[in-house]
Order: sequence, then structure tokens, then C-alpha cells
Amino acid sequence: MRNTFTVLLLATVAFAWGCATDKKEAAPAAEEETAPTAALSEDEKTIYALGAMLGERAVQPLRLSEAELEVLQDGIASTARGGEPELSVEEYGPKFEAFMKARAAAGAAEEKEKSKAFLSGAESEDGAVKTESGLVYRTLKSGQGASPGATDVVKVHYHGTLTDGTVFDSSRDRGQPVEFPLNQVIPCWTEGVQKMKVGETARLVCPSDIAYGDGGRQGIPPGATLVFEVELIGIQGK
Repeated sequence: MRNTFTVLLLATVAFAWGCATDKKEAAPAAEEETAPTAALSEDEKTIYALGAMLGERAVQPLRLSEAELEVLQDGIASTARGGEPELSVEEYGPKFEAFMKARAAAGAAEEKEKSKAFLSGAESEDGAVKTESGLVYRTLKSGQGASPGATDVVKVHYHGTLTDGTVFDSSRDRGQPVEFPLNQVIPCWTEGVQKMKVGETARLVCPSDIAYGDGGRQGIPPGATLVFEVELIGIQGK
């Protein structure tokens, strides 16, 4: 439990620091064009970046309201300089895990509901095929080479987005294709890339059940449907 406390407290302290910085730098519209971090020292910029990272990874999934964010900041402020909290951490600490799981589950359910219309639209597109797993597969450019097996190592370019178009990962943006065993990726990829031929580009629409599920991951909300444009460049040994 101590490790859970440490991670959560570090995340919330860093997040609250970022919130405090935003409030301190609040200015009229004309001044907002200047980045709020411009006057920070290198150490302060590092702290700000840490706060932004932990805010996204640890606090954002909690889906806190504005009022709850204020309560969070109050809790941090009560002990940040050695003071005593008004409520017992020992009493409420054991509730952290259940609270976080409940918030993640609520977020996943909402995300899945929002994805229904997108999935329905994707499977109705010309050439789209919906498989038993829920994968929606559509060839964008035909290939002429071999198809990989489930344990083959493949070389691909890909571009991954959420249903609203937000890019969460892209080998194309990095300008470097990747290689990996096809049985060590999300089920959507294991299934979908096996349908491709070398030289083919396909669109894979992956419901959360065959992507990252209710847990999500960095940049991917719990319950999110993912969209990948994948080019199969080659298969090791074929």
C-alpha cells in the first residue's frame, strides 16, 4: 500500500504544481500568447514537465470535476510544507484503489458508448469487413506479397488515432518503420495484420475489447476504440 500512496501522492503533487502555475500565469488574452513556462528555470521546467506527464497518466483517468480538483489541491497544500491533513490518510488510503478502479470503469463505459456510432459507420463503409471479434478491416491499397502467420516477425509502418482523430502513436510521424512478432501486440493487430499481404495498406478499427480494454494506456483512454492505418512492408524470412 505504501507504494500506491507514494505514486498517487507524487502524481497529485506534480499535477497541483502545474495547476498552481496555470493560475499564477493567468493573464489577459494579449498576454496569453506568451508561453507560461518562458520565465521558468530549467529545474522548474523539468518539474512542470513532470507535472504534465503525471497529470495525464495518473490524474486524468480519475475524471475529476473542477470542484474535486480543488479538493485535491487542498489536500496537497495541507501537507506539502510539513503540515497535518484534516483527514486521516491512514483511514482513507485503503480506499484509493477502489476509487481509481471505479472512475476508470465509469470512463471506459462512457467511451464505449461514444464509440458505437463510429464503429457502426466504419463497418458500413465500402469494402469494410467486420470479423467475429469486432475488428473492422478495410483494404486501402492492395498488396501482392505473402501474408504473415500469427508468430511471424513483421515490418510495418502505422498511424494510430482515437475516433476523434487524435494521434496517439505513429511510426510514419517518426519516419521509422517498426518490426515485432505478431503474437506480441494487441489482439486486433494479431488478427488484422494476418489478413494483409506484403505491400498492402489497410485500416484496422479496433474496439477496446481487442485493443487496450478498460485499462487504457498512455494517451489512450480506458475503453477507447482505436483506428490504425497499417502498411505491411515485409515479413522476416518470407
